Amino acid sequence: MEVHQQQHEEHKLDNYYDLVILGASGFTGKYVVREALKFLNTPSSPLKTIALAGRNLGKLDDALKWAAHPASPPSIPLIKTDISDPASLRELCIKTKLVLNCVGPFRLYGEPVVSTCVEMGCDYLDICGEPEFMERMEVLYHDKAAEKGSLVVSACGFDSIPAELGLMFNSRQWEQPSIPNRVEAYVSLESDMRIVGNFGTFESAVLGVANMKQLQELRRSRPRRARPVIPGPPPPNGPTIDHQKTLGLWAVKLPSADSIVVRRTLAILKDNPHGLPGVDETEEQMEYRKNFWSKVKPTHFGVKISSKSLLGVLRFITVGISIGLFGRTAFGRWLLLKFPSVFSLGWFRKKGPTEEEVESATFKMWFIGHGYSDASLASQGNRKPDTEIITRVMGPEVGYLTTPIILIQCALLVLNKRNDMPKGGVFSPGIVFGPTDLQERLQRHGISFDIISKNAVPV
Repeated sequence: MEVHQQQHEEHKLDNYYDLVILGASGFTGKYVVREALKFLNTPSSPLKTIALAGRNLGKLDDALKWAAHPASPPSIPLIKTDISDPASLRELCIKTKLVLNCVGPFRLYGEPVVSTCVEMGCDYLDICGEPEFMERMEVLYHDKAAEKGSLVVSACGFDSIPAELGLMFNSRQWEQPSIPNRVEAYVSLESDMRIVGNFGTFESAVLGVANMKQLQELRRSRPRRARPVIPGPPPPNGPTIDHQKTLGLWAVKLPSADSIVVRRTLAILKDNPHGLPGVDETEEQMEYRKNFWSKVKPTHFGVKISSKSLLGVLRFITVGISIGLFGRTAFGRWLLLKFPSVFSLGWFRKKGPTEEEVESATFKMWFIGHGYSDASLASQGNRKPDTEIITRVMGPEVGYLTTPIILIQCALLVLNKRNDMPKGGVFSPGIVFGPTDLQERLQRHGISFDIISKNAVPV
């Protein structure tokens, strides 16, 4: 191991990349490459050297040409890397500060990459939206990552940064003496053409059902997380199908990673109310971090998938039931993955969306916060919230446009502001990127954060 560390130090002086994109030839990977090229060797960008990694050099070359089009592809190293080959992963991690992992499903292919990054002491970001994988990595690698100085952050895409930053943005609108009790996020996917999702997302959902028991066992095996104290009574369950008249939307609960990731961040804040100190942060950054987290309040949080029509929500429910039923058996999973378009009612297909379908799609994520105009009201028995604050996060297509924008901005922050971040460990994105300028960066690149309304509501 000492030999590998010595090699790592030597490579810092010569053959050393700022970041490597692993899985660069995949559906999402090539869009990540396209986004990364926008910041390669541009003024004030920390991104000076980059490499692409994957199993097939020919496909990597094709992805680079596609990403650079209509310009000629820049001279970027292509590295043959197989995640089933520990030696090739070690060689990759020795050569880079940061790995961006786009190889999913992560519960099948993610652990060797995390393990090697931690061992080699390099930083790791991915676009995973799989709770079981994220929580397992935390259990297995957090302590070692902290020791080695490896920062491991999953969910640095549409899962789950719009949810994390969106909740923080809503929370910061509750100025003293007001205080939130609950925030519900309503995700609305919109397009002039047909909406087509990433097959990898569908596969992850199917495998999520298959691995539900493992996730429950993992959680039972761990000490219970600290639960933040949330003012006021717990929110009512409400109807299965929610008609949100204010927004003109019908909605149903979405079993996504977002609410789980947000809860991880809020649990860390319970034990660390000022957030996590940076490895070598300045006094100014320390004050900024403490001030930032002082304005983020604990709250009940949930996510719903929404549609402008009741029929749209019934489609969501039908697809969810199909995945839930068929995902429990090996034969059922085979059917789901063999015929994704059939079982998802056309939302997912193996070929993925066309470039035109990607360009025409957008998302809106509405955050409806309910709370109290004065914190003292929350302690008065079962008093209902008397204030509503609605905010919104909005941006381009979620899987191929928004996700690469977020991932690359997170990567640039890690490269540029590493001293302001924890030395190492396995964390949710919110706790790492909350007290940075990530929100402002996203706003400059097409993902907006807006205050929609602040109203008193009848009690």
